[in-house]
Amino acid sequence: MVSKNIKLLKIFLGLTFILLPSICMAHFGTIMLKNTMLDQYTRKTQAIFAFIHPFEQNGMDLEIPDKVEMINLTTGEKIDLINFLIPKKILNHKAYKSNIAIKKPGVYCIYMIPKPYFEPAEDKFIKHITKTYLAAFGEEEGWSKPLGLEVEIVPLTRPFGLYAGNVFRGKVLRNGQPIAGAEVEVEYFNRGSKIKARNEYMVTQVVLTDDKGVFSYSPPAPGWWGFSALTEADYKIQHNGQDKPVEVGGVIWVKFLPWGK
Repeated sequence: MVSKNIKLLKIFLGLTFILLPSICMAHFGTIMLKNTMLDQYTRKTQAIFAFIHPFEQNGMDLEIPDKVEMINLTTGEKIDLINFLIPKKILNHKAYKSNIAIKKPGVYCIYMIPKPYFEPAEDKFIKHITKTYLAAFGEEEGWSKPLGLEVEIVPLTRPFGLYAGNVFRGKVLRNGQPIAGAEVEVEYFNRGSKIKARNEYMVTQVVLTDDKGVFSYSPPAPGWWGFSALTEADYKIQHNGQDKPVEVGGVIWVKFLPWGK
């Protein structure tokens, strides 16, 4: 009888594992820069724009975004980058790059608003409003200013000149108002798939915002880290004649450098 019960338990557990969905890979709108801090010897950088699973190094096609802009947060000057996007393959999928020359001191924010992407596995649209920062010629004023986006992460830690292990803090805003209890997914851009996760839970880190919309995280390794605050829009988009929910993510990419280099 005991042997029979054990067999039944094994069958039940096997069916349970088959029926339970695996942990979904996190999608990230992505902007990364060749250089995030410019000086008189390094006046140029290159930005890449993509839609990826950063840790697993899987890509998805990114259609031409609805908007790509660079803002000098120190002076308020804006530059439309849409016409400067160059098609590029990233992780074997459609993406873009833009060569950027900086002539004036300032803290610059580059952001994109993509076209909503329908994800069949989740039966919803995904729209990740993504941004990153660069500092030029010694200027460091203005990096904490909100851009007034639908959803965004406003950095509370200066988003450049960071070492791995520094604590990064951000505030999640939706239409200018902080979101309490928002889920923030955190992933490492695992270039070359050099890091192997011990299990699925280790791929995407997750933190929640407090009652003021603030979260913090300390990246354990140098490189690019993406932070994605996920919310559900108060509107729907039609797909094949049916209204589907829209996940609006506020994403920020931050580079952390090794200590002593």
